[in-house]
Amino acid sequence: MQALNKNHDIDKLDVVLQEVVLENINDMIFIMKVEKGPSFRYIYINESARKNTEINKEDMGLLLEEVLSDELAIRLKEKYVQLVENEEKIIFRDTIRLSGGEQMVNESILTPIKNDAGIIEYVVSITRDVTPLIKEKIRLTNAKNRYKSIIEHNLDAIFILDSNGVIRESNIASGQLTGFQKDQLVSSSIYELFHSSLADDLQRTLHKALSGTPATLDHCLMKTDSRKDKITSLKAVPIVVKEKCEGCYIIVKDNTISYEQNEMIHYMALHDQLTGMWNRKALDEHLPLFVQSMEDTEQELAVLYLDLDRFKFVNDTLGLKGGDRFLKKITERLVTLTNEHCLLYRQGGDEFIYLLKNSSLEETKKKASEVLSLFHRSYSIDGQEFYISPSIGVSRYPADGYDANTLIQKAAQALYQVKEKGRAHYRFYQTHMESSFPNYIIMESHLRKAIEKEELYIHYQPQINLSTGNVDSFEALIRWNNRKFGFVTPGQFIPLAEETGLIHRIGEWVLEQVCLQLKNWRVKGYRNVRIAINISPKQFLQEQLVDTIRCYIAKYDIPAACLEIEITEGAMQDTQQTLKVLKKLKELGVFISVDDFGTGYSSLNYLRRFPIDILKIDQSFVREIGSNQKDSAITTTIIHLAHSLGLEVIAEGVEQEGQVHFLKEANCQKAQGFYFSKPKCPEELEHYVLA
Repeated sequence: MQALNKNHDIDKLDVVLQEVVLENINDMIFIMKVEKGPSFRYIYINESARKNTEINKEDMGLLLEEVLSDELAIRLKEKYVQLVENEEKIIFRDTIRLSGGEQMVNESILTPIKNDAGIIEYVVSITRDVTPLIKEKIRLTNAKNRYKSIIEHNLDAIFILDSNGVIRESNIASGQLTGFQKDQLVSSSIYELFHSSLADDLQRTLHKALSGTPATLDHCLMKTDSRKDKITSLKAVPIVVKEKCEGCYIIVKDNTISYEQNEMIHYMALHDQLTGMWNRKALDEHLPLFVQSMEDTEQELAVLYLDLDRFKFVNDTLGLKGGDRFLKKITERLVTLTNEHCLLYRQGGDEFIYLLKNSSLEETKKKASEVLSLFHRSYSIDGQEFYISPSIGVSRYPADGYDANTLIQKAAQALYQVKEKGRAHYRFYQTHMESSFPNYIIMESHLRKAIEKEELYIHYQPQINLSTGNVDSFEALIRWNNRKFGFVTPGQFIPLAEETGLIHRIGEWVLEQVCLQLKNWRVKGYRNVRIAINISPKQFLQEQLVDTIRCYIAKYDIPAACLEIEITEGAMQDTQQTLKVLKKLKELGVFISVDDFGTGYSSLNYLRRFPIDILKIDQSFVREIGSNQKDSAITTTIIHLAHSLGLEVIAEGVEQEGQVHFLKEANCQKAQGFYFSKPKCPEELEHYVLA
């Protein structure tokens, strides 16, 4: 009776184990009965197996082949048979394609259960989904490979150091940078790769990184196997594992080429490309420093401003290339006088400047005389002898000024006096030169920078239709407000621009600004207007003028009829060239007007031959209307002439009501002048005229 109760308790315990343990475990459990053949019959699967497979309780008692698909049944039976034959536990993985197309990898453990006779009676299969584990392993492997690739294929050299600064690993670039093989680098100290002068800085950098904080070190000289130092910069990055620093990465970037290029760029920026001498930029940098140095040591400094006399004729004779060769020969002589206290700069063109440090009055006189004596001998160019002389203006610190700009300006004023008084000698600056010097040299320097410094701007003067009072055209008038000279009138700087060739650059700037303004007004929805632009005679003779105008019309997408090109009679001397340019302009569709009509080379012939649209009566005639019978007659004649030729006529410089009345009576179409409006900025015109 007691034995029966014991067996009953065991059976009850088995049921509890089955229900509590097997049914609640996440792994899939299959128990197979081993029969002759051998064949395998399902006798138990747990809840997890029922959820993750198509096998259910009704399949219990069926053979493996009766429950599974042929392919899967064959694969599994092979494993079961193998287990029975070898009588050992088997672990294997099996890939199953799910209905959604994804794959699931199962890992199964087959365990034999033997009876008392030692014969395998059951097989227990414990199967679990290892897909997440495999994916994680793949992710870790990929991450490791990516990390390794970042290190190994990095263009910068990377060294992996231990906490003592000993190299444990390095990448390909480290060998390329140092010239050493990997096995030569491993186990060596990082300090051995850099100059001993960097030891302290390098030690501080590594200590910081090994303390957990990234650090950098710039401009490090690295040794190489070729003994050619390389200029590098490095970053030290801590290697932290489980919140403990176990070493650091040293990332070394080779800056040698960029450093050499920067040095070359810096050299070129401060040296004249033709002569190799210091240039104007270098002078602007050095002179303030020398002035400060002289002030600190209470010593004197002199500026010798040298200009070659009549060098233009040399260029005219030899051409520009020949002139450049001549300048090189001159520089070779000038440089013979230089030393640590006497520096030479090429100011530009045929102008040079000597800076004399710690030079007394007598020493400066001696140096100026030595410069003049360099030109006593002739120069030989292409088998011809040339003589040339310099003019020299001298200023001194502190007698003539306390800053660089003042000293150069005073030396230029003295140079101007030399030019006025016969050339080929030197003069020191004196106070009376202040009033006689027209500042042309300094003004030219400022004018060259006026566009970059945004000192130039354009105002627009309305042209009034005398019949309707409406405004549909303007004249563009350039203005210059300089930080040194203040407001400079066009009458002052336009001749200077023409003389120096700056008129081409300034004229093109005006052309683009006008086209941009026309576009802006169109974008804002204002009506189309016409703007007249004054073209200098020198600019008019440029071959690319028409192409430039065409380019800006296309760039800013404006109608060509919105532009009026204003030329003077002086630009029409070359009849053939003028006709050629004007025809091209008309093909573009722009208007053409003749400015200051009647004051220059007047000819009825060019009015007949040239495609002109508008005549502008010069203000000198308009000014005397009513008081001078001849001017009144000339004005009336010009108006009638214009009407006869089908041209529009505009009177300039109208300032009085009587002039307006006269012009209306004479049927002049348009007028402009202070009586109607001063030239205004675009914003004012938008508010008062275009609105």
